[in-house]
Formats: sequence, structure tokens, C-alpha cells
Amino acid sequence: MTESNLAVVILAAGQGTRMKSATPKVLHRLGGVPLIGHVLHTAAELGPAHVVAVVRHDRDRVVEAILEFAPTTIIADQDEVPGTGRALEAGLDALPADFDGDVVVLSGDVPLLDSVTVGRLIETHRDDRDDLTLLSAFYDDPTGFGRIIRAHDGTFEAIVEHKDASDEQRRVSEINAGVYAFTVKSARASLAKVKMANAQGEKYLTDTAAVIKADGGRIAAVAITDPWLVQGINDRAQLGATAREYNRRILDYWMREGVTIIDPDTTIIERDVTLGQDVEIQPGTQLRGATTVASGAIIGPDTTLVDCEVGEDAVIKRTDATLSVIGAKATVGPWSYLRPNSVIGVGAKVGTFVETKNSTLGEGAKVPHLSYIGDAEIGAGSNIGAGAITANYDGQHKHRTTVGRDVKIGSDNVFVAPVTVGDGAYSGAGTTIRKDVPAGALAVNASPQRNLEGWVVKNRPGTAAAIAAEGATQAAKQAADQATEAAPESE
Repeated sequence: MTESNLAVVILAAGQGTRMKSATPKVLHRLGGVPLIGHVLHTAAELGPAHVVAVVRHDRDRVVEAILEFAPTTIIADQDEVPGTGRALEAGLDALPADFDGDVVVLSGDVPLLDSVTVGRLIETHRDDRDDLTLLSAFYDDPTGFGRIIRAHDGTFEAIVEHKDASDEQRRVSEINAGVYAFTVKSARASLAKVKMANAQGEKYLTDTAAVIKADGGRIAAVAITDPWLVQGINDRAQLGATAREYNRRILDYWMREGVTIIDPDTTIIERDVTLGQDVEIQPGTQLRGATTVASGAIIGPDTTLVDCEVGEDAVIKRTDATLSVIGAKATVGPWSYLRPNSVIGVGAKVGTFVETKNSTLGEGAKVPHLSYIGDAEIGAGSNIGAGAITANYDGQHKHRTTVGRDVKIGSDNVFVAPVTVGDGAYSGAGTTIRKDVPAGALAVNASPQRNLEGWVVKNRPGTAAAIAAEGATQAAKQAADQATEAAPESE
């Protein structure tokens, strides 16, 4: 439900130089989603009438990502004046002129903050009729963060930046989390009075607290008990640490939902993955993108699934699969490679060292080992022998191979597409199928075997093979001679 008196402004204009990356900081991914995507999700769950994202650095890339996740987001551009205060001014200017509600300020690089926590901030802000309510957290090591200074009665007194704090103030462990709820009037009025008289020449958002307090406004700081919720990302080390924590929380959620995860330390499950009850995740498994796994399936070990759909009771091990569908009770692996648009039917099998691409295996079909199946349709109940290859590319175009139901393909076959094998057909080992095979026919390449006696000794004299061949030949001759001598003379 949309709340007409609420707007959210997301600050996403910073360059993020400490990331040392060509990618804007807010576009680095966590749990399969850009940092800004997490923040947009939280904002949407609050149900605001307006969401504004303030951008500047690498503007077009950031805007493209924002609109992909939240197409109705209002984009505001920060000008050359630096500072978070100036960024909020740009965001406020993008709101409708008649908006007269509350404004929540979020940062585009704080991905773990959830809507429940922000909702409590808004509730406190409104219940206490504050002009400004901010989130705070307690850090074991608050170095570098602005401190929340409270009066003896526990009420908010000031925000003091670390560099400006006295020794006593630096011992305070409660820090400003950078998440704010303003009335829009107090935000506009206080920002208008914030000066840029600092060494960086920036307009600081935190300076609004001192302005509001000096004008007699009401300010409160709401402390949270989980500091991870307000962990910002400034460098790769923080990104890695936050990713580990985020993944830990996802794994914990799924285990409580009835999923068995054998080794959480080697398992990665991204945000948009969905798992059924009694799924078992073996060590070394990564489930990414919009992967869904139905109940009873066993995934892993050493398996990566990206945007895949897995049916009930399927077993997938040591497999890399992308944009593929694996049916109920199907088995895949070990060491299988499923490329996009692979559809593995109910009870079908893709075995060791098999690669599939843009292909469908019908119910109960089997490709057990050492094969490439690309641009093909394998009918239900068919068995493809070891070493099969669909030669699907003629140098310019891809062509399809169609194999009917209950077909038995011999080992080391090549399908030269486009070609069709009818229902119930067979093929011999080593066959190259260049023409369509009628239903029930046996396809063979008639090429009788020739044995050229003595070829190795004659053409490879002195080699180990020649020596072995000579020895075997002599042994066979001796055995034949002995058999002749032992045979009774005929009368």
C-alpha cells in the first residue's frame, strides 16, 4: 500500500574511490544483486509515494541499473557542489512541490538495512513528532565514525565527527548510522542554513542536526542492536565481509525453512534463489540468480546452478548449469555442463563429461557419458551411446538433430545436422548419421575391417610395438608347432 506522506531519498552520487574499480561502487554485487538493488528493494517495501535516487558519478550506468530494478524511481542529479547535504537538497528538489510529509534518507552502499528496521525509525519519528530521527548503532571499534553524544538523561545532544571529537567523545561506541527520517520542512530549512566552512569544502548532511537543535527542533537517535544492518561498503574488504555475513543469513534462513546444508562454509545461495523443503545442498555448491529447487532434490557437491529450475527429487552433482530446466527425478553429473536452454526431462540422465546446449531430453532419455548434445531433441526413453556428437554447425548456421522415442544409438556416433532418427531406430557403433533414419531401422556405415598382417614390424621396426608384435607372433608360432607335434598321427 502506498503511503502518500512518505518519500525516500537514496544517496548514490559518490565515486567510491576506495573500491579502486572501474565499476561504480553502488553497482558492485552482493548476493547476486547490485548494492543499490538491495536499497531500492528496502525502499519499495516501505510503500512510499516517491522514491528519489541522487546520482552523479558514472551517472548513465547507475541510472540504468536503478531503473532496471525500480522503473518508477525519480532520478535527481547532484551538481558540482560536493557533500551529502547537497545530495539531499537535489533529492528534495526532485519531489513534487506540494509534498509535505516525511523523508527517509538511505545510502546506496548500505545493503543489509531492512524495511522492518526503517519502519520502526519512521514510527518513532512520527510518534515523538521529531523534526529529525536518526539511526545509531554500537560498534566495538567506532574509529572513523561520527559519534552520537547524549545528555545525562539519554536524549540526543549532538553528532561529533571522529576527527573533531575529544578523547572522551572518542570513547563513545554509539555511532551515527547515516539513516535519517526528516519532516520535509525541517530538511529543507536546515539544509538552507548548513555552511561549507570545512577543510573539504563540502555540505555535510550531519550538520543539519546542529541547525535543527539550535532552532529548538526535536531530534532523537534510535539505537539498533545489529550493527551489520547499517554496515556501509567503502572498499573490497568491507564488501567481502558483508557478503559473507549476508550469505550466512541467507543460509540460516533456508536451514530454518527445512533445507539441509551440509557445509555452510563452502555454500553460496544468492538472494533470489528459492528452495523447497528437504532439499539437500552438498559442499562446494553455488546457487545463483533466480534458481529454484523443488523439494527432495540433492544438489552438489561442487555444483553451480545459475537461473536454473530443478524438479522434485532430482540429483545433480559436480555440474555447471545455466538457464536450464532439470526435471523431477532426473540425474545430472558428475562433471556435466548444461549450457542455456537445456531441458532435461523427468527421470532423464545426463552423465559424466556430457555437454548440452539448446537441447531437450525427453522423459527417461539417457546421455550417459562423453557426449556433446547441442541444438537437439532426444525423445523419451532413448539412449545415446558414449562419444556421441551432434555436428550442429555448418560454418554459418546452426541446425537441429531430432531423435525419436526409444532409440538406441551406438557408441561414437556423429549426427550431421539437420537429421532425424525415427522412433525405435538403432545405430551401430562408429556410425556417422548423415541422412534421416526411418523408424525401426538400423543405421550403419558399411565399411568392412581390414587387417594388414605384419604392418607394424615392417613399417615401425625397432619400436616397442614392433618388438612386442614379433614376440607375440613367435609365441603363437611356437604354440602352433607344439600343437601339431602333439597331435596323433592319422591311420
